Amino acid sequence: MTELTPDMRAKMARQFMQAIPHSHQLAMVLTSLENGSAEIKMPYDKKLVGDPSTGVIHGGAVSALMDSCCGAAVMSHPAAPGGTATIDLRIDYMRAATPGQSLTARAECYHITRSVAFVRATTYDDDLEHPVATATGAFTVEQAGTDGPKL
Repeated sequence: MTELTPDMRAKMARQFMQAIPHSHQLAMVLTSLENGSAEIKMPYDKKLVGDPSTGVIHGGAVSALMDSCCGAAVMSHPAAPGGTATIDLRIDYMRAATPGQSLTARAECYHITRSVAFVRATTYDDDLEHPVATATGAFTVEQAGTDGPKL
């Protein structure tokens, strides 16, 4: 079995992001990835507004951003040999995102076992002191050379 280098992990995560249609449609961009941490930016887009009277981005778009960022963090962890899938993701919405501002999600895979990775994430708009949302989640850890994760 070949050990994945950090560059190989980054390439794999970027390909993963490009292959997911909703990530492409939401214009997500992976801006940072290393050793169990990831950052993804998503620009403001009127197509993502949940309430036309306020211009606030829908919580579902925020959720997709955080889920993708958490998955990328798992894929970049040195102890995760392959892909991942979401088992559980809890999101706490702290406040409405400011209309017109892009969102940035940052995630950290803080603990990993043979089959499960644990991740926490935070999403901000331009106000870096007050999060838009926070998340904690559990993700599968796919063992290299298998057809998928074994729980």
